[in-house]
Amino acid sequence: MKKLLSALLSSAMVLSLAACGGGGGAASNPPAASNPPAASNPPAASTPAADPMADLIDAAKAEGELVVYGSCEEEYLAAACEKFQELYGIKTTFQRLSTGEVQAKIEEESGNPSADVWFGGTTDPYNVAAAEGLLEPYQAQNASHLMGDQYKDKDGNWYGIYKGILGFMVNKDALERLNLEAPQDWDDLLKPEYKGLIWLSNYNTAGTAKLVINTMIQKKGHDEGIQYLVDLDKNIQVYTKSGSGPSKNVGTGECKIGIGFLHDGITQIVDNGYDNIELIIPSSGTSFEIGATAIFRGAKHPNAAKLWIEYALSPDCVNQAKDYGSYQFLVLDNAEQPQQAADFGLDPNNVMDYDFEDAKNNIKTYIEEVMTALGAAADDRFQTE
Repeated sequence: MKKLLSALLSSAMVLSLAACGGGGGAASNPPAASNPPAASNPPAASTPAADPMADLIDAAKAEGELVVYGSCEEEYLAAACEKFQELYGIKTTFQRLSTGEVQAKIEEESGNPSADVWFGGTTDPYNVAAAEGLLEPYQAQNASHLMGDQYKDKDGNWYGIYKGILGFMVNKDALERLNLEAPQDWDDLLKPEYKGLIWLSNYNTAGTAKLVINTMIQKKGHDEGIQYLVDLDKNIQVYTKSGSGPSKNVGTGECKIGIGFLHDGITQIVDNGYDNIELIIPSSGTSFEIGATAIFRGAKHPNAAKLWIEYALSPDCVNQAKDYGSYQFLVLDNAEQPQQAADFGLDPNNVMDYDFEDAKNNIKTYIEEVMTALGAAADDRFQTE
């Protein structure tokens, strides 16, 4: 049912909302009273506070359109766009792309983007885009509801909307048939018995994979972190374009061990019925993503884009996530946390102290170093098309 709803929502995005018509006939004027009573002064009433975003809403409606690149899962993306269109009467279209694909696209468009805003996906590619001047800073009013300063860029280039924990998803039945124990930590993934059993996303296209690079370098040090990824490559069967790719193939058994965000595994268990999936948080510690939203510099609909940021930082938007298979922890103090994540024993605070500044400043270099270290394997296994 959710997949059918997603398809309906996706096709609905390309249609404008019908203009709202006025009432039926003209109102009749009642006959004037012969001796109208003297007007009395009503008791003083307090003036309702003006909507602080009224002017922004009016300006956004005048633009009448918004284009969204989304890097969260498509069902949630479609629902979020549909809700925005419903609330404000602004025609909203979207395209689902991985974070690496969005980064590459807006780099190519160089200040003349074909979309207005970016929604969802981990912040490492957002930080690269910000460093290249491709995001438009905006001081969002609803950012006051963020649970901490780590959930926003200090210059207002992006704002966090959710938090996801990096870990392993394994097919319990497949490992039992192979008489293998599930890996419990990062170094376990290098064991020879896991050769050809592990899936990871592509360092060139997926923000999830970029987070894996940064995590290994921060946990192990630069040289050892790069070497770890070279050693891990020997056991990788597939690199998927999107970060959620491994999770989508664990339940079927095509992927025996997937590296990715554990909320994607919850989606496969809860929504798709794959109770043969086990979720594992690495015992020596792991990192986390902040899923973000941002405005592209040069956006064609700048006021609609600002209004989108305010909307994305509100319960109207984020509380929908759990209804569309997205079970990340939310980072707004007025949002409803998804019970499913807690039911699986995930703790949003049980993560390492991730250095976002190092990731922001160095991830492009780190990717190049990993590709160089992998050598010929990088040419064959890391296609971006």
